[in-house]
Amino acid sequence: MSVSYPNQYRNYCVFDIKERKSLSEIKTSLENPESEEEVLEDLYTLNIMLDEGNDEIKSLYPVLAKYNSSNSPNIQTFLAGIYRKTKIPDAFGPLCAMLIRNSINPPQNCNFDPNEEIGGAILDYLA
Repeated sequence: MSVSYPNQYRNYCVFDIKERKSLSEIKTSLENPESEEEVLEDLYTLNIMLDEGNDEIKSLYPVLAKYNSSNSPNIQTFLAGIYRKTKIPDAFGPLCAMLIRNSINPPQNCNFDPNEEIGGAILDYLA
């Protein structure tokens, strides 16, 4: 597993995933991650699975909700993207809370604005 974080030249993460985990492996990994990189890789993989039409990801909301109060702009962005695609009703409030928290305490040393994805997800919920 390897994650290249956003930098001054790129406002997104780049992943080098050798082998994709199954949904149950991702669930277990998200319940007890060893690092932020592992969480990001799992969220990235879930995002790909959603793009491929996997609707079972909605069942992982109780595990994903563990990260709703994360201050990591990378985790926030991936969560917002997942919530935007799944439109899990319970995720609307946490998205609003993320946006408010980031408005009060903007992320520091960040090469992108996670509020763009968070706000976009909120707008999709309202559409």
